[in-house]
Amino acid sequence: MSALRVVVADDQALVRIGFRLILESEGIEVVAEAEDGEQAVAAVRRTRPDVVLMDIRMPGLDGLEATRRILADRTDQAPRVIMLTTFDLDHYVYAAMAAGASGFLLKDVTPEHLAAAVRLVRTGDALLAPAITRRLVERFARPAAPDAAAPHRELATLTPRELEVMTLLARGLSNAELAARLQLSEATVKTHVARILGKLGLRDRAQVVVAAYETGLVSAGSVPDPR
Repeated sequence: MSALRVVVADDQALVRIGFRLILESEGIEVVAEAEDGEQAVAAVRRTRPDVVLMDIRMPGLDGLEATRRILADRTDQAPRVIMLTTFDLDHYVYAAMAAGASGFLLKDVTPEHLAAAVRLVRTGDALLAPAITRRLVERFARPAAPDAAAPHRELATLTPRELEVMTLLARGLSNAELAARLQLSEATVKTHVARILGKLGLRDRAQVVVAAYETGLVSAGSVPDPR
């Protein structure tokens, strides 16, 4: 696997510098920095990174709109986006997840967690802290209108097993936990997850969680904490 390449977008220079130092000490290359959304979009188009660390609240073009523009190209070449926030229940974070961001981190994240998170989303997984992510989605998700036309409304295309896997994904279970719960191999679980993403036109597990709530597959208060 080639070296991991990251763009850091934050309007605070000290945050950018700190994240650069942490990532580079872990052998992760920071290919560009940006202090607002416009610069972030331009940096991504210029450098083609694997991952973008994106602050939500920046002057001018904010991180949410920048994320939408970056992920508008739904090809395999689009980077993974991790949102940065000072609040764990921020409606902008939810909107970013719905737009395709792979998760979020609080800005006081530990160096070890930051590097691990970047490596995790680079593999195509989503950065989901079960308890926080579920509170976030339950607070801000709203069921879709009955006549809403979007790929992820088509739950009827899923098999009963895929619906079961999607429901458990909404609880934040990992592939290993899913395999143990369903008595399947991790390879089989990965196949089910890939089929769910493909059938519903979703980018990763973060969007699966959002879709599970928006479609009513699970509802606020109906999903207990798995831990």
